[in-house]
Amino acid sequence: MGAGAGADKVRVLGKGALVNTAARAARITYREAMRQAIREALQRDPRVFLMGEDVGKYGGCFAVSKGLLDEFGPERIRDTPLSESAFVGAGIGAAMGGMRPIVEIMTVNFSLLALDQILNNAATILHMSGGQFNIPLVIRMTTGAGRQLAAQHSHSLEGWYAHIPGIKVLTPATIEDARGMLWTALEDPDPVLIFEHQTLYNMEGELPADAGPVDIERARVRRPGTDISLISYGGSLHKVMEAATQLAAAGINAEVIDLRVLRPLDTATIIDSVTRTHRAIIIDEGWRSGSISAEVSARIMEGAFYELDVPVARICSAEVPMPYAKHLEDAALPQVSAIVEAARSLTGSNG
Repeated sequence: MGAGAGADKVRVLGKGALVNTAARAARITYREAMRQAIREALQRDPRVFLMGEDVGKYGGCFAVSKGLLDEFGPERIRDTPLSESAFVGAGIGAAMGGMRPIVEIMTVNFSLLALDQILNNAATILHMSGGQFNIPLVIRMTTGAGRQLAAQHSHSLEGWYAHIPGIKVLTPATIEDARGMLWTALEDPDPVLIFEHQTLYNMEGELPADAGPVDIERARVRRPGTDISLISYGGSLHKVMEAATQLAAAGINAEVIDLRVLRPLDTATIIDSVTRTHRAIIIDEGWRSGSISAEVSARIMEGAFYELDVPVARICSAEVPMPYAKHLEDAALPQVSAIVEAARSLTGSNG
């Protein structure tokens, strides 16, 4: 770009993408942010394509890809048969062949039908080929509960995937992360799994005018504090932020950590926070046993044991298949009131 009058109002992002920094921040939904991310990836790189069940004519199970078939055509927006193992396997093959596929799985529950492809192929081919073959594959899927979709569609299994070496596990909880994580993931030479919490799609927020790719390595301090660290991710983050607001009204200054990336886990940010606050609660929509909250708790005990004034606490989902009935679903999930009560207890502010 020449040195014209508008040249100072743009900055370059990634592969030459231009962002108008003079424009105002846009108010959009999480769903629209994801759609923007996919659209721009398709525009930037001819190797990128989207594939999955109902991503084309139907526009995606959660309407994320609505309109993209008309814009890009069936070669790049590919409806697939109802076989997760088959189309995830096809995505792995396409990635090995030099493409940059985005594979959409409707819900995390259905990803188990492709677990052999994800664990035994995508995550291990680089190792088993002696470093000869990377798998630059992105798999997107919906996770979590809160919309009465019962046990077939509502579990939070991202912690399981965080156990697997050879992949990255992302949990965007904000508009900017929903918009910016995809492009960074597509540039990664290895498989990246993106878990989108189903309750976030209608969430509205401000997307900065100069928003661009974001890193997929580090956690974020969403609210600084001094009295207790509240550590969470994904759909639970917004409950934690509400709890922090209520705690502030009671004189408790809570720090909120958004993990954002479950593998690799940003241990340094976690330990730094706990070292300053001396108390920690981990809020995780997964089941308590063998959960990501257990891993975070263990890392705190290993790295900041003598900084703790009280034992680490965890708030997780009830260890039951997710109920359909609204009152039972609410009872099974971490809620703001439970977070507030636990924080007051750990800070000696109960009563």
